Amino acid sequence: MSVKEATKTVPAPVPATPQPPRPAKGRRAWDEAPRWQIYLPLGIYLIFTLIPFYWILLFSLRPAGSTSLVPWPMTFDHFEKVWTERSFGTYFTNSVLVGVATLIMTTLVALAGGYALARFDFKVKRAFMLGLLCSQFVPGALLLVPLFEIFAELQMINSLGSVILAETVFQLPLSMILISNFIKNVPYSLEEAAWVDGCNRMTAFRIVVLPLLRPGLIAVGSFAFVHSWNHFLFALMFLNNQDKQTIPVGLNSLMSADSVDLGALAAGGIIAAVPVVIVFAFIQKWLITGFSAGAVKG
Repeated sequence: MSVKEATKTVPAPVPATPQPPRPAKGRRAWDEAPRWQIYLPLGIYLIFTLIPFYWILLFSLRPAGSTSLVPWPMTFDHFEKVWTERSFGTYFTNSVLVGVATLIMTTLVALAGGYALARFDFKVKRAFMLGLLCSQFVPGALLLVPLFEIFAELQMINSLGSVILAETVFQLPLSMILISNFIKNVPYSLEEAAWVDGCNRMTAFRIVVLPLLRPGLIAVGSFAFVHSWNHFLFALMFLNNQDKQTIPVGLNSLMSADSVDLGALAAGGIIAAVPVVIVFAFIQKWLITGFSAGAVKG
C-alpha cells in the first residue's frame, strides 16, 4: 500500500438515528390512559341513553295498573289496542307511503340538481348555493299558512300528496348540497374517458358516476325518509281525516286534556321507532360513508 493511499481520510461513521421507545407489551402507543378511564364515562353515557328506551318498553309490555320495574307478567294488550282500536295500522301504512315517496322524489331531484351544481358553471351559481344554505334557517311553521293556501287552491288538502310535496321541498336544499359535494369527489376524468369510448353524458353518468354515488344516495334517502317519518307539523295541518293521518299525529291523539294512556302511548312509540331502527341497522355503514364524503368539498 502506498503512502498516499494510507494517508487518505477515512469518512467518519454516520451516527445512528435513535429509535423511539417501544410501547409496553399489551398497550398501544396512543393508549396512554387506563382503559377504565375510557370505558367508565362511555358506560355511564350508555346507561343514561338506554334508560328511556327501557322505560318505554316497560310501559308497553307490563299490564295496566302495574308498578313493577320488570315487565312480568308480559302482555301485548297495549300493542293490540293501538293497532286495532286506535287505527295505528292505518297510520303506519300512511307513514310508509309518505316516507318512501319522499325518499324517491328527494333522491331523484337532488341527484339531478347536485350534478348540475357539481359539473356546470353558470352565472347565478353562487347566489343559488347561498339561497340553498339560507333556506335551512327558515322554520317550516313560518310557511304553514302560504302552503295551506297553495294546497287549498290545488285541492290537495287532506291528501297524502300535499305532505309528500311539502316534505320533499324542505328536504331538497340539504340533500342537493350533499349530493353535489359527493359528485365533486368523483374524478371528472372518468366521465371524459367514457365520452371518448362513445358514451353520451347521460350514459356516462349512469355507467360510471352513478355506481360510485351509492353511499351518498343512501345517506340522502335515509335522511329524507326518517325526517318525513317523524315530522308532525305538516301531517297535522294538511290532513284532516283519520284514515289519512300518519304515526306522529296518531301518537298525539293518544294524549288528551284529562288523561294519558301511558301503556298505549308507549306501545305506539315502539311501533314508530322499530322500523327506523331496523333501517339504520342495515344501512349504517353506507350512511356514515355517505355523510362523511358529502360533507367535504372535493
